[in-house]
Amino acid sequence: MTERIGLYPGTFDPCTLGHADIIRRGAKLVDRLIVGVTTNPSKTAMFTTDERMAMMKGEIARLGLNNVEIRGFDALLMKFARHVGAGIIIRGLRAVADFEYEYQMAGMNQQLDASIETVFLMADISLQPIASKLVKEIALYGGDITPFVSAPVRQAVVARVAELGQRGEL
Repeated sequence: MTERIGLYPGTFDPCTLGHADIIRRGAKLVDRLIVGVTTNPSKTAMFTTDERMAMMKGEIARLGLNNVEIRGFDALLMKFARHVGAGIIIRGLRAVADFEYEYQMAGMNQQLDASIETVFLMADISLQPIASKLVKEIALYGGDITPFVSAPVRQAVVARVAELGQRGEL
């Protein structure tokens, strides 16, 4: 029997409890789950790829998942998926806006390689509002991000905000 490999790609800048939930649940669907940490030219990253990979490794260790590995990539998703032998792309959905974007991406990916399926996992209801972009904004304006990220990620974000300088002092 061949090993069922899944790929969960993202920027994870930073990794949220929502990401961790999708990783935990996605790891149950495959023999091996690769979390692909990538860049997105349309987003400004708070952390380098190496920092995000280290953060993700810490999150995987915290979750105690033995069938999950972290890999960085800077290539077309479907090329990377083929390279790692993934037969499934796992994507998390929070809201209708996510679905529209992800549906379009899944269609394009299907055109690039019809042998790789995209599987959507709905975010846990309590985690649906969480987005990395919003976590960064809250932190940059001095808000508490404790409900949205793990303690180690919170520490990393708070430290980075201290380096960058907090905004919006009243």
